[in-house]
Amino acid sequence: MLLRFRVANVRSLRDEQELTFVAPPTAPAVRTVELPDGPLPVFPLLGIFGANASGKSNVLAALSDMRDAVLNSYAQWAARSNVPRHAFALDPKSAKEPAFFEVDILIDGERWTYGFELGEQRVEAEWVHRYPHGNRHRQEWLDRDASRDEPFRWPGNRVRDRAQLARRTRPDALLLSTAGTDNHPQLSPLFDWFRRNLWSIGPEIERVDRERFTAGRLNGPQGRRIRELLKVADLGIAGAVVEDGAPDRPGAVRLLHRTSGGEVAFDWEQESYGTRSWFALLGPLLLALDEGAVLLIDELNASLHPRMAAEVIRVFHDSDANPEGAQLVFTSHDATLLSAPSSERLLESEQIWLTEKDADGATHLYALTEAHPGPEEDLTVSYLQGVFGAVPDLLEGQIALRVRDAREAGRG
Repeated sequence: MLLRFRVANVRSLRDEQELTFVAPPTAPAVRTVELPDGPLPVFPLLGIFGANASGKSNVLAALSDMRDAVLNSYAQWAARSNVPRHAFALDPKSAKEPAFFEVDILIDGERWTYGFELGEQRVEAEWVHRYPHGNRHRQEWLDRDASRDEPFRWPGNRVRDRAQLARRTRPDALLLSTAGTDNHPQLSPLFDWFRRNLWSIGPEIERVDRERFTAGRLNGPQGRRIRELLKVADLGIAGAVVEDGAPDRPGAVRLLHRTSGGEVAFDWEQESYGTRSWFALLGPLLLALDEGAVLLIDELNASLHPRMAAEVIRVFHDSDANPEGAQLVFTSHDATLLSAPSSERLLESEQIWLTEKDADGATHLYALTEAHPGPEEDLTVSYLQGVFGAVPDLLEGQIALRVRDAREAGRG
């Protein structure tokens, strides 16, 4: 379970930004997690809203960057001439400064803090903290600082095989990446959290992969639920069949459409963009729910009707539909997701995060609570009116006026 994510000097996130799932004790729509020193209220999902190019997608991309570094720095970075990172590009000083990543997570009921800093040529810092007895009792397991003669320090000497881990970890690789590759008995659970519990879904570029992923599960344990969710989505679908011998090829899937004369099977290429987008989402969605994973969805509303996107939100809120405590972080610019058709709020104010860029092009991430919305305020209306910020700085009719002006100038 993800509690907090902090990041700085990554993509458009120049200054340190924090995204938190930890909820106020009295907030509704929370899941209470029992820790050794008491209960902790945690939200099952967060939504990030903002104008186009405001940096909301970069928040999810930064989390994915962190995951990639953990999983791949040991095995794949050795052949590179520098450390792959995405420092803030609009300020020359940022290129010389490290990129910072840190998460607070829960593994088997215990809180861990893990983070690192990436320079141009090496890992500048890395740290692991564990809280076996609750938030007030921190154990430092690893303190890495590349500026010291001996970069690795092991407070308390709690980590086994320390000398071997330090010897095998290159300056440009994370020690956690080395430990996960070596199946280290103490650090592998932390590595495995990134490998098994943090998944990202991008927009168009990855859709075929997600279609293939869902298709491969149609004949497995998730097949019945996938078919039911295709039917209930009001797409006119009565079922789905998969050709023998090609279970993971989207083109081998034929969806059965209801007609007055019976069921008609469509070739995959005949399916609408919206149908294929919903199909592509179902496999990762159901697996995340089954595994209790954190699912990152960039542009939740892409090719989905707002009512379908709202149902995805409800699934994560529903403790019966989401018994394993899966979490969702999504981005959207669809303000209708801030409230349901029946006018109740789909998301609490603490679950709504906004992104804005400053004059230097740096993204600022902040919770809607900073704008102090009223308890009965229509969030959709207020957001579109710019009350909370995070909307395009654009006057009504401004684009049409520019088009007319350009056309007149062209005639001249």
